[in-house]
Amino acid sequence: MPSYTSSSPSPPSLFAPPPLPAPAPPPGGVPPFPPLRVRGGGGHGLRRAVWRQRRAMAAGLALTAAALAASGLGSSGAGSGPGPVAGASDASGSASRPVSPPARLVSAPVRIADAETVRLLRPGDRVDVIASEGAGADSRVLAKGARVTRVPSASVGGSMEDGALIVLSVPRATATALAGAGISAGFAVILC
Repeated sequence: MPSYTSSSPSPPSLFAPPPLPAPAPPPGGVPPFPPLRVRGGGGHGLRRAVWRQRRAMAAGLALTAAALAASGLGSSGAGSGPGPVAGASDASGSASRPVSPPARLVSAPVRIADAETVRLLRPGDRVDVIASEGAGADSRVLAKGARVTRVPSASVGGSMEDGALIVLSVPRATATALAGAGISAGFAVILC
C-alpha cells in the first residue's frame, strides 16, 4: 500500500528572526517645489467681489422693474402692451381671476359750465364728470376718475359765459356718452 505523506510546509521555527524592514531613503531626496497658494487668495477674491457686485446690480434692476410695473410708469401709454395673463398667479402664488385687457383711451373734449372751476384744474388731475339737464333735474355721473390732459391757458380771451373747454382721457364708450349728453346737458366736474 502506498503511503501518503503530507506535503505541507513545516511550521516556522519559533526562534526565527523577523524579516528586515525596507531601507530608509537617502537624505535630501525631496525635490524643490513652488510655494502653495491658499484658496481664496489672489484673483479668486477679486472674482468673488465682481460676482457679488453683479448679483447686487441684478437684484436692484429687478426691484426697479417690479416697481415700474406696479406703478404703471414703465408703459408708454394705455393699452400699449399685453395686460395680465388669464389664470396667472399673483405674488402669493394663488391663481387670480382672468383679467380683461384695459380699455383703449381716447381724448374727449368737454365744455364745463363753470369756467372758474376749470381754472383750478391742471393736466394730470383726475375728475368725475357730472351731467345735469337743468335746475331741479336729476344729475348723473358720466365719467369717474377721468384724467385731464389739456386745460385752456390763462391768456385765452373770449367769453367765459359759455364755460371752458377741457380735454379728458377716457375710454371710447365714455367719450361717446359725454358727446351725446353734451348736446343737451351742462357739465360740471368734481376733483378726485
